[in-house]
Amino acid sequence: MNIANIKRSSRSRTWTAIHKDWDLYLMLVPGLLFLLLLKYTPMYGLVIAFQDFSIFRGVGDSPWVGWKHFERLFVNDQFLNVLGNTLIISLYKLIFLFPAPIILAILLNELRKIVFKRIIQSVIYLPHFISWVIISGLFINLLSLNDGIVNTVIERLGGEKVAFFMDQSVFRPLLVVTEGWKEVGWGTIIYLAAISGIDPQLYEAAKMDGASKRQQMIHVTLPGIFSTIVLMLILRLGNMLEAGTEQILVMYNPVVYDVADVIGTFVYRVGLGASDYSFSTAVGMFESVVAFTLVVLGNSFCKKFLGRSIW
Repeated sequence: MNIANIKRSSRSRTWTAIHKDWDLYLMLVPGLLFLLLLKYTPMYGLVIAFQDFSIFRGVGDSPWVGWKHFERLFVNDQFLNVLGNTLIISLYKLIFLFPAPIILAILLNELRKIVFKRIIQSVIYLPHFISWVIISGLFINLLSLNDGIVNTVIERLGGEKVAFFMDQSVFRPLLVVTEGWKEVGWGTIIYLAAISGIDPQLYEAAKMDGASKRQQMIHVTLPGIFSTIVLMLILRLGNMLEAGTEQILVMYNPVVYDVADVIGTFVYRVGLGASDYSFSTAVGMFESVVAFTLVVLGNSFCKKFLGRSIW
């Protein structure tokens, strides 16, 4: 069979599969349109990173300047500090928050009273649906230096009040704690779904061999969700330079800029504050390239050392 016949046969099988499951492929259309219109089409705007963009002259008439803004980026002392803050905060969140939903999902899976389990799940999912603006206001009131509940308790126990939102040594851990309170419960959904896919016969076999609950979790549950853990880790690496821009924007202040200003907030201040759209686009493009590189490297590392990967 020649190559032309092979191609025709392949196209025929493809169209046969589409015709057979046309309703499933039709359901793909909204998602594909979403990606095309809101993810890929805006990429055209990346060209302004190589221009001295003017909103009055537009993309077509703004002068091209090549790598000028990227050169500004890499010699900017402020950006080096911002990059360092981004990596540190992201590492804190990766180390402390990535394992948390895994552990919580395993513990929830061990609850046998369905009503109690559902109540716990509802309570821990709820913070995910609260905006960072509201959460910021909530924690500002709780941790207020003057009349906050936490500082009131600290003072009555004989300690000194802590300016949580003004203390540079405390602000980064505060970001980790508040994001954990908001997102850890929601993060358990994926792991609980993965756990539900584990064959119950594996647990029965482990019980017959005399395995305790702890041993079942270590030798049955964890290996059963290992592929999901690797997938989420690789995706998390792609967000290393995001660091929680929305969270930091509503919680930080000039006093903690030195330890809390990240790439996202830097782009926001430069792009909208100074109207330097070309420079802020260059920063955003740098962030995207690094994120893509981290995903590729993370996938290669997991494939080589863990035997699991996305592709």
